[in-house]
Amino acid sequence: MTDQQHGVVFPTGPDGRRSTAAVGRAVVADALRPVDPTGARAAEQETNWRAGYLRHVRRTTEAALGSRDAALAIADAGLDAVHTRMRVATTGGEADLRELGTAPAGRELHTETVTGTSEPERELSLPFRGGRLRGEELTRRMDDWVAAGVVEPSCAEAVRTVQAHPEWLALPGRTVAVLGAGAEMGPLTALLRWGATVAAVDLPRPAIWSRVRETAGRSAGTLLLPTGDGGVGADLIGEVPAVADWLGGLDGVPVLGNYVYADGATNVRVSVAVDVLTLRLQALRPDLALGFLATPTDVFAVPGEAVAASVAAYADRSRAAKLLGRPLRTLSGGRLLQRAYLPGTDPGIADSLVPQQGPNYALAKRLQRWRATTARAAGATVSMNVAPPTRTRSVLKNRALAAAYAGAHRFGVEVFEPATSNVLMAALLVHDLHTAGGPTHDEPWQDEASGAAHGGLWRTAWAPRSALGLAAVLGLGGARG
Repeated sequence: MTDQQHGVVFPTGPDGRRSTAAVGRAVVADALRPVDPTGARAAEQETNWRAGYLRHVRRTTEAALGSRDAALAIADAGLDAVHTRMRVATTGGEADLRELGTAPAGRELHTETVTGTSEPERELSLPFRGGRLRGEELTRRMDDWVAAGVVEPSCAEAVRTVQAHPEWLALPGRTVAVLGAGAEMGPLTALLRWGATVAAVDLPRPAIWSRVRETAGRSAGTLLLPTGDGGVGADLIGEVPAVADWLGGLDGVPVLGNYVYADGATNVRVSVAVDVLTLRLQALRPDLALGFLATPTDVFAVPGEAVAASVAAYADRSRAAKLLGRPLRTLSGGRLLQRAYLPGTDPGIADSLVPQQGPNYALAKRLQRWRATTARAAGATVSMNVAPPTRTRSVLKNRALAAAYAGAHRFGVEVFEPATSNVLMAALLVHDLHTAGGPTHDEPWQDEASGAAHGGLWRTAWAPRSALGLAAVLGLGGARG
C-alpha cells in the first residue's frame, strides 16, 4: 500500500479521489448544526474551502459562547462527524474508523528501557537567550511577559506554583506517553531532565531514536521505547491497536500527551489516529489524563481583560501608525491594520488563523480542542495550554510565515525559540497534572484561555491577520538572515 492508502485515511469519493476539503467542510457543518443551523448551511455551501474555511472555523468558536451546553454539543458533533467520515484502509478496501476501537493488534510491541545517568533537576529553570532563568530571574521574566501582554496572568501564576513545588517536576507515580517524541515542541527532553518516566512514540526512523536515546542517556529520567519486528517505534496512522495495547500495559498513572504534527492531509490523519487511540486507552485505563498543546494561530474566545489591553494598545499606538493606518486600510479595502476588538467586548474573539497553514491544520487542531473539551466534561484530567508562536522548523520552512515571525515584534508579538517554548509548556503540563487540570470554569472557552502563553496575539492592537502581510514585509530581511 502507498502512504495514502494505509491506516487512517480520508474516504474515497464518487470520483475515486480522497477529498480533504469535502471532509473538512462536512465536519465543520456537522459541528455547527446542533446550535447554529445557519452557520452549518453556510459551511456546507462553501464552494472554495481552501480559501473560505477561515470564517466557518471561526464560527465554531463564536457559536459556543455563552452556553456550556452549546460548546459541548459542538465538540461532540464535530468529533462524531470525524469518526463517522474518516475510514481505515484494509486489503479489501475501506472499513469504518470505529472498528479500530476493538480491532486486534497487527503485532505485539515490547519495551526497551533507557535509564538516565544524571541527577534530576530540583529547580525549575527556563532556557532564555542563551542562558537559564531560575528563581527570582524567572519570576521577573514571567512578570515582564505579563506586563507586555505576552502571556496571560494565569500562565505566570501556574509557573510560580511549579517553582514553589519543585518536587512536582519528576511527576512521581505517572508515566507520560509523548506521542511525537521527536517533535520540537514536545516535553520529552524537559521531563527526562526532571526525572520523569516517559513512554516515547514516534515513527520507526533510526535517526529519531538515536537522538531520543542519547537525550535519555544523559538525563535523569526513565525512557520507555516500543520495540517489535520493525525495530523501535510505531506508525500511529497504521498501528493504533498495537500502540494502545502497549501503552495500556505500562505501569504508573497514564498520561497521553499529543504532540504529533505532519504536513497537509497527513496531519489530519495522524490526529484522527491519536483520537481513536485516546478512546481505546480510556476504555483500558479510566484514570488516563490527557495533554495537548493548542496552537496560537487559531480562533479563541478571550477574557475582557485581554480585550481592554488591546483597545488601550490601539489607542496608544504611535503617531506614525495612526498616520499610516487609514491610507493602508483604504488602499487594502479594509483588510490591513484592523483593530482587534470592539471596545467593551467580553469575551472577545481573537482570530489568529493563518491562511498559509491551511484548512487541514485548522481541522487537526480543532479536533484536539474538541477532545479536550469532552474529556474534561467527563471528569478526566486535561492539560491544554495555548503555546506561544515559536520558530520551529515547520514554521521556518514556510517563507511567508518565517518572514511574518521575523517582523512580528513590530506589532507587539513575541516569537519564542523552541527551547524556551517547550520547557515553558512542559512546566504548565506539570502544573495541570498536579492540580486536576487547573482551575475549573463555567465554560470551555475559559478553560482554554487559562494559562495561555499566546505571545501577545490576544493583546496586540491589531487583528493578527490584518497585520500579517506587513509583518512579513518588515521581517523579510530578518527571515532571510
